[in-house]
Amino acid sequence: MPGLQAADAVQNGTVEMCHTASYYYFGKDPTFAFGTAVPFGLNSRMQTAWMYFGGGMELMNDLYKKFNIYGIPAGNTGAQMGGWFRKEIKEVADLNGLKMRIGGFAGNVISKLGVVPQQIAGGDIYPALEKGTLDACEWVGPYDDEKLGFQKVAQYYYYPGWWEGGPMLHNFVNLDKWNALPPAYKSLLRTASSMANEWMQAKYDAGNPAALKRLVAAGAQLRPFPQPVMDASLRAALDVYAEVSKTNADFKKVWEAMLAFRNDEYLWWQVAELTYDTYLVRNRSRT
Repeated sequence: MPGLQAADAVQNGTVEMCHTASYYYFGKDPTFAFGTAVPFGLNSRMQTAWMYFGGGMELMNDLYKKFNIYGIPAGNTGAQMGGWFRKEIKEVADLNGLKMRIGGFAGNVISKLGVVPQQIAGGDIYPALEKGTLDACEWVGPYDDEKLGFQKVAQYYYYPGWWEGGPMLHNFVNLDKWNALPPAYKSLLRTASSMANEWMQAKYDAGNPAALKRLVAAGAQLRPFPQPVMDASLRAALDVYAEVSKTNADFKKVWEAMLAFRNDEYLWWQVAELTYDTYLVRNRSRT
């Protein structure tokens, strides 16, 4: 099936199962975005914790069943990059009118900053950047971006991808087929999906550092998004969440549940995880 039609095929029974990103289908209902990632949402470990122990899987499957789908987490890339830009971004005004390939729900947020979001398949991004049809693009991160050679046509490589702090993939199963499976088969499918979730995260964590070094050596100019751009992006995201929540009860319910979980998680991360990581980042050249 074409990538953006996989869930439709599961929904109508053309196929029994697919492996896909939930946020591809935010056009069906914007609540689909929470199954993968939303701007300023959860990091990858938090996304897994929310799904398995914070009620996330139950909330999302309450949504998916309306579309004849049962969802099981099955992969995560970890935090993604902010993408490739043909010109340097020094202030919020530099985003105005920028034509950017950006996937999913994030386009609704970044458009508030003047960006013109474009939905373009991966294989079409490079020629669009080369011709100037696109001014910028986001894809995944160093391990995947290197394969597409974006540094040859857009040298500024920005971080972080604030719209994809922990993007999760799912196995979507036709709900009727899922309900018909014996308990042992359901258990096997859950176990295989969980292994895919673990394997994929480990693969990206292992592959991204070396790929990033090679990209910089090949001419990529690594840049953090300026603080005013990050702040403006957060304000835009909160505006979108408030707007959609007014008209979509499912979205409001999941957003508020995820936000409460994220904020509690950062109480712990601030104490131990971030303290440990930032100390070693500062001292990596000494150890």
